[in-house]
Amino acid sequence: MNRGYLGIDMKVLITGCYGQVGQELMALAVSYENEAIGFDHDVLDITNQQAVQKAVMQHQPQAIINAAAYTAVDRAEEDVDIAHAVNAEAVAYLAQCCADMDIPFIHISTDYVFDGSKTGSYVEDDEVSPLGVYGQSKLVGENNVRKLCEKYYILRTSWVFSSHGNNFVKTMLRLGAEREELSVVADQYGKPTSAREIADVIYAMLTSDKCAWGTYHIAQPESTTWFGFAEAIFAEARNHGMALKVSTLNAIQTEDYPTPAKRPKNSELNCNKLEKIFKLKIKPWAESLKDTVREI
Repeated sequence: MNRGYLGIDMKVLITGCYGQVGQELMALAVSYENEAIGFDHDVLDITNQQAVQKAVMQHQPQAIINAAAYTAVDRAEEDVDIAHAVNAEAVAYLAQCCADMDIPFIHISTDYVFDGSKTGSYVEDDEVSPLGVYGQSKLVGENNVRKLCEKYYILRTSWVFSSHGNNFVKTMLRLGAEREELSVVADQYGKPTSAREIADVIYAMLTSDKCAWGTYHIAQPESTTWFGFAEAIFAEARNHGMALKVSTLNAIQTEDYPTPAKRPKNSELNCNKLEKIFKLKIKPWAESLKDTVREI
């Protein structure tokens, strides 16, 4: 790996260090020969501007990675102020600190900034039109980064999974062990993405000799539906000898499973820009799923 912009032994401040991506960032820091300073909301309230400034000044990082977010998509429809405080206002505080210190800011965003009406995968310059409060708050956060920072990477990702935290893989394995029959939405398309792969890409970008600041998509190859993803999860679980009760998996439509927040029907993210500029090869999610199920 070419240790370009920041080199080795860099100090990185990571918010949301107990989240899915945050935990992987903390774990991978050592292999990239970096010092990671992790903060969770219990230690640092990123919605408090003075607290953010104090933490950054105290630790003097060479980059900040924001893996913190309000991700309760349905609850955000009621918790509008909280969602915007975490996903938009706090992002501005972190971005301003990076601008003041002239250090890179890496911010994780989401496929929910799109409305899902496009045919084919979304590229970075496609029109944004979020369907709900969560997506709207994340879009404001993106815009705050662009307004305040010069050195930034905004990484939009989708359908994040890992062996820790709350995610679709762990939910399916839990329900599959409890129930004989499950119904899963089969008309929403996207690309499952491992938190570990996201973390690896972030460090690869930071240590690259490319300083191609801007917005990128990171999702693992091969589109599927939630139903197709569930099928793959159960197949992998059985390959590892997990005891599952589920024997019937029903494919349903979005209308059959109403939720407070609308979901985009198409969340497919095109990652050609990331792979081309940074010379990265993103592995298929099926490979990461094997690792994740094995760990669980």
